[in-house]
Parts: sequence; structure tokens; C-alpha cells
Amino acid sequence: MFLALKELRHEKLRYGLVIAMIALISYMIFILTGLASGLANQNTAAIDSWQIKKIVLNKDADTNLRQSLLTNQEVAKGTQNHQVSVIGQATIVAKRPHHANISGTFIGINPNQALASQIKITTGHQLRGKYQLVVDDSLADKGLKIGDQLTFNSDPQKYTIVGFTHNAKMSVTPVIYGNIAAWANIRQLPATFGGSALVSSHKNLPAPSANSKTYPVADFIAKLPGYAAQNSTFIFMIGFLLVISLIIIAVFLYIITMQKLPNYAVLRAQGIPARLLVTATLLQAGLLTVIGLVIGTLLTYGTDLALPAGVPVSFDLPLLSLGALGLLLMAFLGSLIPGRVIAKVDPITVIGG
Repeated sequence: MFLALKELRHEKLRYGLVIAMIALISYMIFILTGLASGLANQNTAAIDSWQIKKIVLNKDADTNLRQSLLTNQEVAKGTQNHQVSVIGQATIVAKRPHHANISGTFIGINPNQALASQIKITTGHQLRGKYQLVVDDSLADKGLKIGDQLTFNSDPQKYTIVGFTHNAKMSVTPVIYGNIAAWANIRQLPATFGGSALVSSHKNLPAPSANSKTYPVADFIAKLPGYAAQNSTFIFMIGFLLVISLIIIAVFLYIITMQKLPNYAVLRAQGIPARLLVTATLLQAGLLTVIGLVIGTLLTYGTDLALPAGVPVSFDLPLLSLGALGLLLMAFLGSLIPGRVIAKVDPITVIGG
């Protein structure tokens, strides 16, 4: 550690550049991790709030809630268990006079079933009537308030906002909760259909008919449009950044080591063991990375404070810690190359040459 600190103090500019590169890489990793986590949350926030474990969909819907329809008979049979609730999904454009349209996801529920109690109201009250709505509180930023009336798509019926709920997002769109009967009107469905799916907080949820199928909620979430592709993209980007950090640290330390090779040869000739010099290089790489991570963390914190509320960023401490550990691991791996050069240095050849 003494040698590592001495070199850092002696070569401030050289090692400062290395720290700056590590800080920028860690900053990018943290921001990308936050974006990945934030977008993932906005895909599933509403579903997570339901605290469900199983979902029943039409077996031909390809695990897609938008394509699934269940008959009234299936809904009636499935909801005999009081822990099972029916939901209906519709992609909507919410309209109100003299205001811009709002794209969202309408979720029809039965106010008397278990799922309704999982929707936590922040302002106003729960659904009580057929034409009442509880909406995601992000829509308040668009000027919506309790008492406002909305129409959806081509349905002329007016619906009144009676409450707001926090962080209700699905597929990165705000969720608007309404009565399951209103869902049927919005979808303009015949009276034979009673919902899109059945959901339950229990692990045991049998399919009510041969035309329906039960799925674990994790399988359902994985099939949300764009969810898997989006997560894979961010994982590959973060992975490439870690590989780039490995290359940068290895190249910088290798160049610095080659420039100081005569110094290492003199130390070896004086009896300093190679193990001590290699250990100093590893500690040096670790110290540079830790300093870079601290700076990257401060930059990330400052960015979090400066970002507008609408940006889908969520800084999850365990995920950020995993990224930091990954970068630290890359630093140690990168320092093995110059460490090998130091271990094999021949004082006679270097000094004599």
C-alpha cells in the first residue's frame, strides 16, 4: 500500500487521468442501471402493486393481456374464490375538452373483489360507481384533478375522476382504473365477455375452462411488449462498459508499468520481492477504481437531483452496488497484465540493456 500511495502522489496527472476515465465509466454504468431499473418499474409498477402470484388468460392469447378475453361463464366460475379478481385491459386515449389527449392503459376491476383493496388511494376515494375513475398520480402533472370528466377512444360516455393512486404504470403508460363494466363499453365488446384475465394472490389458481390457462406472474411480466428486449439491451450496454473499463485500466497500467520498468528492475536488484511489487500494482488499481467510483457516485447523485420527475430513473442500491463490484473486479483483472510484466522483469537484462 505504501508503494501504491507513493506512486499516486508522485504521478498526480497521470493517475488523475486514469481516475477520470474510471469515474466517467462508473457514472455511465450507474445512469444506465438507473434507467434500466426505472423503465422496468414503469413497465410493471401497477402489476407489482397488485401483489398477485398467478394470472389466468385465454390460452390462445400468447400470454398477452391485451389479446386475452374471458367469457362471463369463465369469470363467474373463476371468481367463486374470494381471493380471485377479474381485470380487463384496454389501450385508451383519454380526452377532455380544450386539453391535449392522454394515452394510457385502462384497467377495469370489480370494486367488490380483492384486487380493489390493493390499489392504495393517495387522494380522493376508491371506485364506487360504474362511471368513476382512479388514476395514476403522474396525470396530475398533466392538469387532471378530482372531479374532471374524461371520455375514452370513441366511447361518448363521460367518466369522473374520484381518486389518485401512486406509481400506477403498465408498459410505461399511466394506468386509469375503472369499473369492469366500463371496460366492456370502452372495448365495445359483446355481452358474452366478462374480462381479460383473472388474478390471484394465491399460488393455486386453476383455469376455469379448457380455453384458458394459468401462468405465474413472472412469466406474464416477461411477455409484456418490449419488456425483455429493453432489459436485454441495457444489460448488454452495461456489460460492454465493464469490458471497456477492463481494457482501459489494463492499457493504462501496462503503459505506466513499461515506462517504469527500469525502476522496478532496480527495486528487484535491491532485493524487493516481486510479490510485493505485484501486490502494490493490484492495490493501486483497486485504489484508483475506488476513487473513481466515489466520484462517479457523486456525479450520479447530482444527476438524480437535477433530473425532472418525468424521467424514468430509479437508483436501486443493490443494483448499483453490483455494478460497482463488477467495475472493481474488472480493475483487478486489468491489473494482472502489468502485474505479470513486473513479476517477470529481469534486473540484469533491463539495467544492463
